[in-house]
Amino acid sequence: QVQLVESGGGLVQAGDSLRLSCAASGRTFSTYTMGWFRQAPGKEREFVAAISTSGGTTYYADSVKGRFTISRDNVKNTVYLQMNSLKPEDTAVYYCALGYRPPDVYIRRGYDYWGQGAQVTVSS
Repeated sequence: QVQLVESGGGLVQAGDSLRLSCAASGRTFSTYTMGWFRQAPGKEREFVAAISTSGGTTYYADSVKGRFTISRDNVKNTVYLQMNSLKPEDTAVYYCALGYRPPDVYIRRGYDYWGQGAQVTVSS
């Protein structure tokens, strides 16, 4: 069983930065693809970013490309999401997810485990 624990959410102003962290339990973290998704009130959960097992390949939603950066530390079993130039439309609960060779990193069903979520609120 894998557990994912997010941290680093909060309330910021537009233009500010935040870094989310997601710590994973278990000794095989480096064999999993990691992703970040978000869900705003009344909306579907959507893909934000993903990173390959080694960290060599990253994927981003168009809405965050150039502003957000996903990274991972396989020694610390942690994945990060650095969010810069935040906008009010980035307000959502952010979830990290772990998947073993997901056929499509952009969709939810490719991931096997999910964190509890971290609230990010961006005021204008």
